[in-house]
Amino acid sequence: MATSEAPQAPDGPEEIREYRVAELAGKAGITVRTLRFYRERKLLPPPRREGRIAWYDDHHLARLRTIAALLERGHTLGGIAELFAAFESGRRDVADLLGLHPAPVSVPAWSQETPVRLAPEALADYFKGQVTAENLAASLDLGYLAVDGDQLVHVSRRLLDTSSELVDRGVPLAAVLEAAREMRRHVDAIAEIFAALLRTTVLAEPTSRIGETVEQLRPIAKGVVDAELSMAMDRRIRAELAAWAETSE
Repeated sequence: MATSEAPQAPDGPEEIREYRVAELAGKAGITVRTLRFYRERKLLPPPRREGRIAWYDDHHLARLRTIAALLERGHTLGGIAELFAAFESGRRDVADLLGLHPAPVSVPAWSQETPVRLAPEALADYFKGQVTAENLAASLDLGYLAVDGDQLVHVSRRLLDTSSELVDRGVPLAAVLEAAREMRRHVDAIAEIFAALLRTTVLAEPTSRIGETVEQLRPIAKGVVDAELSMAMDRRIRAELAAWAETSE
C-alpha cells in the first residue's frame, strides 16, 4: 500500500530530496496548477510514481528554476520547450534558439572558461547542503547554471571551484552569490571601458585586424585589471585594519 510520506533516501552524497506536487510547487514559487500545466506541455520530465502518488525531486526543481529564468528573459513556453528538446537531443543550435546570434565579424572569444557538467547530487557535494531552491534560482538567474537533460552545466570551472572554496572557508553560498551579483555590475562597467576603447580605435580600422587585436588585448586587459584590483585590495585592507585598530583601543 502506498504511503503518504516521502521515501527516505540513504544518507550521504547520493541523497536526493523528493517532493509531493504541492511541496515542489511551493519551493519553485508557482502554483500547483502551473506545475501541472508545465507537465502537460512536457516541460518537466515525468515524476516517479509510487501507487497514486507522484514524487518529484531536485532535478525537477532545477528545471522549474530554469523555466522561470528563461520566462523572465522573455522566452515563450513554446521556445523553452524547443530549447529543452534541443539540449536533450544533443543539437548544437541551442545558441540560435536562445537568440544568441553570431557577431557579424568573426572574433576569438575573450572568455576562456571551461564549462562543467554535473549531476544535481554532485553539485550538492560541492556546496555541502547549501544547494537550496533559492540558491539554485540565483545561480540560474546569474547565468552560472543551466539545465541540460538530467544534468546541470556550470559555466566556469574556475568560478565553480572558487565558490566551493569560499563555502569551505565558512562563507554561505547565498552570500557568495549575492557578492557575485554585485561584482557583475562592476565588471560590466570595466568591460564597457575596454569595449569603448575597441569602438574608438579598432573598429575604425579594417575588420581583418579585429580578431588579431582582441587576442593582443586579452592579456593586457587582464593584467591591468589584476594590478588595479591588487592595489585596491591593499588600500581597502589597510583602511579596514586602521578602523579595527581604532575600535580596539
